[in-house]
Formats: sequence, C-alpha cells, structure tokens
Amino acid sequence: MSPEQRATDRVSGVWRRHDPTIGAIPLVFDSPHSGETYPADFDHCPSRDVVRKAEDTHVGRLWSHVTSVGATLVEAEFPRVYIDPNRSLADIDPALLDDPWHEPLSPSRKTIQGIGLVWRIVSGGVPLYARKLSTAELRRRIDGYYMPYHTELASLIDARRHAFGAVWHVDCHSMPAVGDVNADDPGRERCDFVIGDRDGTTCEPAFTQFVADTLAAMGYAVAVNDPYKGVEIVRRYGRPREQRHSVQIEIKRTLYMNESTLEPHAGYDKLERDLRALAAALAEYVRGPRDSIAR
Repeated sequence: MSPEQRATDRVSGVWRRHDPTIGAIPLVFDSPHSGETYPADFDHCPSRDVVRKAEDTHVGRLWSHVTSVGATLVEAEFPRVYIDPNRSLADIDPALLDDPWHEPLSPSRKTIQGIGLVWRIVSGGVPLYARKLSTAELRRRIDGYYMPYHTELASLIDARRHAFGAVWHVDCHSMPAVGDVNADDPGRERCDFVIGDRDGTTCEPAFTQFVADTLAAMGYAVAVNDPYKGVEIVRRYGRPREQRHSVQIEIKRTLYMNESTLEPHAGYDKLERDLRALAAALAEYVRGPRDSIAR
C-alpha cells in the first residue's frame, strides 16, 4: 500500500479520515457538513441546487492541508440535510414522522427552525419532503450514517487524548454571509469568522482566544459565540476539565465562493493560505511544553 493510500481511510459515502503526513499531534479537525454524496433513498422535493445550499461546500477541502502539520481531519461524505451529525439524537420533530418514535425526544430551537437531526426545510423555508418519513428510515440513517461518523470521530479524539494527555479539536463549518429568515440573526451581515465554544464550556479560554487573535492578526473580522456558539459536536467532545478542548470555526462563505453557484472565486486561494498559517499556529500551540496542559 502506498503512503498516499495509508494516509486516508474511509467508509464510502459516510466518512473519510485524512491522517497526518508527519508525526501525529493532539490536534483533530472535523468537517461534518461538507458531504456531497447524496444517498439513493434521499427523495428530497426541491431541486438539488436548492438543497445543496445547506452544505458547507468546500470546507473539507479548505482544511485538507492540516495533515501536513501533524493534525488529523475527519469529514462526513453524506449531506447534513439527510441526517445532521451536529444535532442531538433527541433533536427530532415528531411531526416529520408517520409513526411514533419510541425514544426520548427533546426538540431544540434548531428543530423549531426546521433544521434538527433530520431537516424539514431548506433555504428560504422551502419544504424538504413531500411526505412524512417512517421511523424505520430514520433508524437507518442514524445507524448507517450518524453513528459511524461519531464513532470514528470519538475514537480519534480518545486516541489522541490517551497518547498525549490532552487533545484540541476544531469543528469546521461555513456560514451564509447574511442571516436568513430562519436564523437567530436574520438580515445581519456576519463577521468573516465566528469562533464558538458554547460560552467557554467546551474549551480552555486561552485556545479560543488564540484562534480568534490569530485570525484577527491576519486582518479578518472575528466574533466569538455570536451568532454561533457551537451545537452537538463541540458539546459532546469538549470537556476542558478532562483536557479535551473543542471549538467550532465558522467561515463566511463569500470569503471563498459564490453563494448562489457554490463555485470558488478568486478569494479561495488566499483563504486557503491563511488557513494553512492558522493550522501551523495551532500546531505550535498544542506542541507547547507539556506543563502548559494545565493552562
């Protein structure tokens, strides 16, 4: 097997892992919303062009270079609107199902907005389905997509924590330039980057601030926890008292692509260079003296 083959592992259509090309460090990235492989049983009602506007298009590719600094990247290959790995398993709208779901339900504001574990609407409030889903369909999506993604990500984070005594995890996303009618900030122009740590509960403050300061020094407008604090993934994996630190990074899409066509524009290359510099800076942070783990 070639080095290139060894550097990547995957479950086709579910997840892909990109392993370090140099010695591994306790830095893990994941891209849960950039999947572009649409399952055959996903009979969405709007056109594919409309549905794809929910993707974090290109985000997995924008961060793929992190392997060169010793970090590892896991990315989902399935689309988030099919089943969203950044939602709780209880975040289900029972009105979307045609038979009872016999497990605990705790719909969040995301479900009220129509974008819970399984999405009900897409861009502009367009209904995603012309029918209700069966609970058997939902179970297949959970067992075949959601759980394998989290199993792989959790295993990787656990392995780095065990090997190094601490682990830093970056959950990678993109965001529309302006909040739409279903967002928490409708009509508002967003910053270039939003860093989320659920109000300081999922990461040591020093790391969150380091990410924000590094981007700001590059000339970007950066916000912390506004309007995105982070959802299920950082909540699940960020436990600072156990030296497990998770932050979410949202990138404004207009920095690198046309939001209508999803095509990269001239800003893509600059953003990728800056993300390379950010990844190198984060690598130096986590390679710091081991006594700095108690920061």
